[in-house]
Amino acid sequence: MKITDIINSEKLSLSFEVFPPKTSDAFESVKEATERIAELNPSYMSVTYGAGGGTSEYTLKIAENLKNHGVPALAHLSCMSSSKDEIHAKLAELREHGIENILALRGDAPEDKTLVKTDYHYASELTADIKAFGGFCIGGACYPESHPESASSITDIDNLRRKVEAGCEFLTTQMFFDNNIYYNFLYRLNNAGVNVPVVAGIMPVTNPKSIKRICRISGSALPQRFVRIVDRFGDDPEAMTQAGIAYATEQIIDLFANGVKAVHVYSMNKPEIAERIKNNISGIIK
Repeated sequence: MKITDIINSEKLSLSFEVFPPKTSDAFESVKEATERIAELNPSYMSVTYGAGGGTSEYTLKIAENLKNHGVPALAHLSCMSSSKDEIHAKLAELREHGIENILALRGDAPEDKTLVKTDYHYASELTADIKAFGGFCIGGACYPESHPESASSITDIDNLRRKVEAGCEFLTTQMFFDNNIYYNFLYRLNNAGVNVPVVAGIMPVTNPKSIKRICRISGSALPQRFVRIVDRFGDDPEAMTQAGIAYATEQIIDLFANGVKAVHVYSMNKPEIAERIKNNISGIIK
């Protein structure tokens, strides 16, 4: 099933993101964790793609396994370390295995700079190539607080418009911790004529040590209300887990209450967190 059919329906959508293993010896444990999340019957699940394409083989395996468990899969595909020929080969492989949804990303630069290719410079170029290849529902990423490398928020939205014009059919936000930032972002997109569905990305933060890295990657600012939670409960793993899940749950409920129909949870391969989030809103998304 295409992601656009899911998120454009009247039913509220709750999806989860997982990541493939970095090495083959971890494959079975990751596969088990993703299957446990799939048992929660999410609207769909996305599978990430490592820097430099190092986990691309496992991305396909996990995505195909989820599809075989009855959960629509959204496979990430990045282009910074791939030539056009390599991307076309990966697209053919995804099609062969029945994966019909792709999140098109520029991706992070691999640690080995010699692996960086020059066929693609922007996600919009990858999006156009996937569109020309045909047969896929194409999504893209967006940053409610602007991409960290963008000169301005206006430039960032101009780049999103190019991505949509190239064939991007929906966007998924990086994580944010203040819903007002997301609502303002939707307003600015609408004013700029970018009119594709925007799935809200939510990260339940249960490990305070990861916050600095998360904010650096996503460009997210932490509201004082959340900072207070970390200050109070950050040294108590059980309390921080409960508080982080409660904060994310409150964000999701507020989003649904304000007419947002699709929420994507960065569940970090943790079935217990995904289950607690799902249970917390079971009456809302029944």
